[in-house]
Amino acid sequence: MRASIRRREFLGILGGAAAWPVASKAQQVERVRRVGVFTILASDDPEGQGRTAVFEQTLQELGWTVGRDLRIETRQIGADLDGLRRYAAELVALSPDVIFSIGSLPVAALQQATRTIPIVFMNATDPVGAGLVESMAHPGGNITGFSNFEYSMSGKWAELLKQIAPNVTRALVLRDPTSAAGIGQFGAVRSVAQSLGVELTPVNVRDTDEIERNVAAFARSGDGGMIVTVGGSAAHRGLIISLAARHKLPSVYPYRYYAVDGGLISYGPNTHDPVRRAAGYVDRILKGEKPADMPVQAPTKFELVINLKTAKALGLTVPPSLLATANEVIE
Repeated sequence: MRASIRRREFLGILGGAAAWPVASKAQQVERVRRVGVFTILASDDPEGQGRTAVFEQTLQELGWTVGRDLRIETRQIGADLDGLRRYAAELVALSPDVIFSIGSLPVAALQQATRTIPIVFMNATDPVGAGLVESMAHPGGNITGFSNFEYSMSGKWAELLKQIAPNVTRALVLRDPTSAAGIGQFGAVRSVAQSLGVELTPVNVRDTDEIERNVAAFARSGDGGMIVTVGGSAAHRGLIISLAARHKLPSVYPYRYYAVDGGLISYGPNTHDPVRRAAGYVDRILKGEKPADMPVQAPTKFELVINLKTAKALGLTVPPSLLATANEVIE
């Protein structure tokens, strides 16, 4: 009897030991979550690459590892703005757990493609007015994120243009007339420009030939400048900056990376801080929270950047008072 009991105990132990590798292997298999990234910047754009690095680094700090328990699917539009809906549909068809969208145009295209997949946006102007969310405090649907500009702030661009180039009496305004952001920003710029005695000429940003043609025609008359608003302009910024230099047009831009690339002066929110904050929202959604319950947040860091090399090329002397208020001066 004792020998029989010992034998059964030995077989039980042996059977348990045989199961150990199976259990261990099962524990090593982690669920891989899928995150979509939708951006207007091309794959070779340094600003876009910087944002990707910040996004992945922040997720890693939050405990995720790309290639192990996290997979990132990216769609980068570049100058192909007509392909917005196609790229959005491709990304949605992959059924990611959450999508990180950068810019007003990409998130609008995503909203048309899905009402169920959670979306976290950044750099969207007036998300309530654009119909992306019900309210800033209570988004109410599958979308939440981080806005970039209040419309009233857009008037600051007109003020800066007049400060850095006092002789300007006419300004070309590059904007996207098909979006609420493009319409609202132009209205805010116009309200300030009128009080400064600056006449505005709006130009669409979706077509490169149209941009070149209109900038060249505008520059034929003197005392002109340019104001570049958000919404599609980032994809064409190399062309826009080169046109400003070629036609000697003092220009104001919405983000620091325009000034870094040779633009005269920029004013707008820091573009990497909301990436970090958005990664935090993505993390929370992956862990079970709902976009509907996560408030839309406004930017917290703004930057005034002046490129002195460009100012010199344009024959401009930057007022000391303006230099004193700059967050960064590029020499």
